[in-house]
Amino acid sequence: MPPPAADDQAGTACQPSRRPVDWHWATPQAQRILADGRLGDILRFHRAIHSLSQAQLAAILDYDKTYISALETGKRALDDIGSLRRVCALLHVPPHILGITDPADSDHRAMLQFGESTVRLAEIARQSGHAAEAVTELWPLAARLEARIAGGHSERDVLRLLARTHTCLGVALGNVLPEERLPTAARWTAKSVQITRHFDDPELNTHALRMHGNELRKAGLRGAAVTRLRQAAFLAPDRDARAATLPLLARAAGATGDARLFDQVMHECNVLLDQAGHTSLFNPFALHEIQLRGLIATGRANAAIRLAPRGVGCINLRSWGKLQHHSGSSKTRVRHGTQGQHGFSTGFGNGGQQPALTG
Repeated sequence: MPPPAADDQAGTACQPSRRPVDWHWATPQAQRILADGRLGDILRFHRAIHSLSQAQLAAILDYDKTYISALETGKRALDDIGSLRRVCALLHVPPHILGITDPADSDHRAMLQFGESTVRLAEIARQSGHAAEAVTELWPLAARLEARIAGGHSERDVLRLLARTHTCLGVALGNVLPEERLPTAARWTAKSVQITRHFDDPELNTHALRMHGNELRKAGLRGAAVTRLRQAAFLAPDRDARAATLPLLARAAGATGDARLFDQVMHECNVLLDQAGHTSLFNPFALHEIQLRGLIATGRANAAIRLAPRGVGCINLRSWGKLQHHSGSSKTRVRHGTQGQHGFSTGFGNGGQQPALTG
């Protein structure tokens, strides 16, 4: 499957505008500098990303230019806690980076611990069928984190937590909102994608794109959903992450009527069944039902009818009724379709070829 396009108009349609965030302190380079905690390196980095001269930075910090130069080269040290706290506030650097114990910084750490716990519990609640309760818990957390970032505190750990919160909140909303309001859920997951794209973290980025793509599909924005899910599959750091994405991509491809893409994705799913861990969505039974629904969506209901009896235990009566309803009117010929050793498209383990549709 070729790599996806970087973006498309439909894919950005539901991405909300954001207040500018100082992303520079969230980059890997900034994290290395902050981890060292040397004030001179922090000052130089701040000047570089904002294209400031030493004189301009001196004016911001209310110091002399020669003093800034001495701080950057290590010839002078700034030991006064009050001055260090003021520099941190002006540069939006957490005080603990420079060894300062600050009440606000302690609150920050407590907020992160509370936030991580809230997201975990909300995800458990949603998966247990209590999505409304998850929304109730996540909404205030998202507001608090956004307020902190709007105030100039764009620490990397806060941004990561906010991205996870946006994703969980969007998915939970997708479970409780009526169909006509599902684009609202996609707007929340889009916020997560806007954050994670700044991180050099394929796993985090893949998860955000995967969840956003699925919410786009549910909202009826199918072309954008395919784009996002193809990006997620392309960026997946391992087989398990790719296997978690492909069933969602297959659903989206089927919804757009793209038979070729649908068949390519289902073939890869079949190949990965022996290579990746099984989940509630990535297993022979679930993939068999996705195959049947995708065949119907791409105009191949008769092919789906021929496959269904061999794996009829995998589908519910509603799906079987849809197969019977569509089979009489289908006039499409099958031009694509692959079959692997698991044979989820014809039952399980028979290794046969997908039958052609002639009616």
